[in-house]
Amino acid sequence: MNTGEDVYGMRKVLDLSRWISLMVLLLHFYFTCYGAFREWGLTAPLSDRILDNIARTGLFEKALLSKLVSLVFLGLSLLGVKGRKDGELGYRGALVLLFSGVLLFWGSAVVLEREDDIVNIACLYMGSCFSGWLLVMSGGTRLSRVLASSLRKGFFRKEEGGFPQEERLIETDFSINLKAEYRLQGHSRNSHINIINARRGVLLIGSPGSGKSWFIIEPAMEQLIARGFSMLVFDFKYDTLTRHAYALFCKYRKRYPASARFYSINFTDVSRSHRCNLLDPATLGNLSDAIGVSRTIMLGLNSSWAHKGQGDFFVESPINFLAALIWFLKKYKGGVYCTLPHVIELAQAPYDKLFTILNAEAEIQTLVNTFIQVYQNKTMEVLDSQISSAKIPLGRLASPDLYYVLTGDDLSLQINDPAHPKVLCLGGDPARQEALAPILSLYIDRLNKLINQPGRHPCALVLDEFATVRAASVLNTMAVGRSNDIITMLVVQDISQLRMLYSHAEASTIMNMTGNLICGQVGGETARWVSERFPAVEQYKTTVSVNSMDTSVSKSEQSSPAISPATIATLSSGEFVGILADDPGRTMELKAFHAKVLKEDSGVSQGALPVVREMGPGEIEENFQRVKREVVELVESEMKRIVRDPGLKGKVVQAG
Repeated sequence: MNTGEDVYGMRKVLDLSRWISLMVLLLHFYFTCYGAFREWGLTAPLSDRILDNIARTGLFEKALLSKLVSLVFLGLSLLGVKGRKDGELGYRGALVLLFSGVLLFWGSAVVLEREDDIVNIACLYMGSCFSGWLLVMSGGTRLSRVLASSLRKGFFRKEEGGFPQEERLIETDFSINLKAEYRLQGHSRNSHINIINARRGVLLIGSPGSGKSWFIIEPAMEQLIARGFSMLVFDFKYDTLTRHAYALFCKYRKRYPASARFYSINFTDVSRSHRCNLLDPATLGNLSDAIGVSRTIMLGLNSSWAHKGQGDFFVESPINFLAALIWFLKKYKGGVYCTLPHVIELAQAPYDKLFTILNAEAEIQTLVNTFIQVYQNKTMEVLDSQISSAKIPLGRLASPDLYYVLTGDDLSLQINDPAHPKVLCLGGDPARQEALAPILSLYIDRLNKLINQPGRHPCALVLDEFATVRAASVLNTMAVGRSNDIITMLVVQDISQLRMLYSHAEASTIMNMTGNLICGQVGGETARWVSERFPAVEQYKTTVSVNSMDTSVSKSEQSSPAISPATIATLSSGEFVGILADDPGRTMELKAFHAKVLKEDSGVSQGALPVVREMGPGEIEENFQRVKREVVELVESEMKRIVRDPGLKGKVVQAG
């Protein structure tokens, strides 16, 4: 423990060392420049005898020795100096003063070699040497005032952030690997984002412009297509990802079986779209399949229904009504008219005819019996509210281009069929999102139920802007798809956007089920949710207190989040944070990352998509009118058949 006497004694010793240094330097000047002092009349017999006795010690025989002794004592005096700390001072200025002083102190010896007047030489030498001595003392004193833990001027102290991250490249048959760069304690280091088992699901979150497509989706697509994966790509902003997928498929065509094909479905340019029947009767095995299709369509048309839950009367009634229509068309003549456009047109039939033909089908009598009873009781307000809840939103889908795409049969949705693997791009249209959302949702929903089977070709689902479609079957794919070699990549902008279309429970399941999380710049609740998934880190906190007399520095250890919500909210484009999952056979100790993804050029040129078929004038409109005629003929022929059949005549429905 330091006492006042100890401090006072130390100060005396330091002062004595400094005075010794100065006295040795002055004696050195007197000995070296004796001629000049004699010219000035500053010599005396007494001082000469004293100087002569000192000179016999050999201290002043060499100028370098005496100067070295002076500098050593000056250094000793500076070692114990405790100047008042100043957070504005740095080491650079102090070291510049020290270096300049030492250089001038020793370099002054050059002056003695000049041929000039002895007085001029003496003045120049003593002035330069003493100036060097003063600079050394000033630099040393200033150095003692510099804070060892300097008070940095940076507001956010990013130079102190960072944590160790995986720098190895770890590749597997189902991995997605991204080159990256991260910072650790102010230094930049190369790393790899190794999604070593993408089958455990990948959730990619980021606001618009955060770089999701450019830095993550496109490189992931290239790596998967290069391995010959069958793939579904939901291209919300058609045709950006579709053209990229087509270019990659052409580049790596030899990696696929000869039977593999590229398909594109969109409603923007139907000449470049393949046609696919969503309600292929071969995929509807039983009535529950029809109910599932109906639920997907109706919840896609009415997103608010998802929050009401199952069992609500005005939610379940339209679903049952639509399911009855689908199953009737599936059973009618082997499903020749089992398409969504035919379902939409059939829903517009008059009540008496529609209920009669539905009532004649034994398997759906339980679904339509409630509607028939209400109709016969002439409770038309209730009936209209039930039926209109289905007819009105379905009517928004009645357009010639939708009918054209949905009534064809160019491909099946079993994209991972080992005999015919496919790369299928499903194109959306932001301008028609409300109308197309239920159609796109149904495509994704039906495809998920068909591909999630064992013994199939390795498959990947890349669903950009997943929050714009409602495909609850994706949850089942993520849950059990790993064993069927299915990779699911879901891309959303924000949790709140996901909860607009899905229920709170469904949205939470989607957010929590995926094993691999990658997040770009987001804020609010999403940033907090992502931050909580990162482990806490132990950091040393340094507190510096500066006052007029002294400076105190204290250090403490505290736990803090590795990635804070504020950090996530201020990420740059292409900068991502995340938590990765590993495998039992390939473990990773460093699963968390915060890095800048380094995009590599794929080397593919994205040209125009191929034209699927040349469209003749009026061909789309003719298909539209044909569907209407076929439904009218179906209703009339069925009514005649039921009326003429004695066994079915009792099924005729009339208002009471």
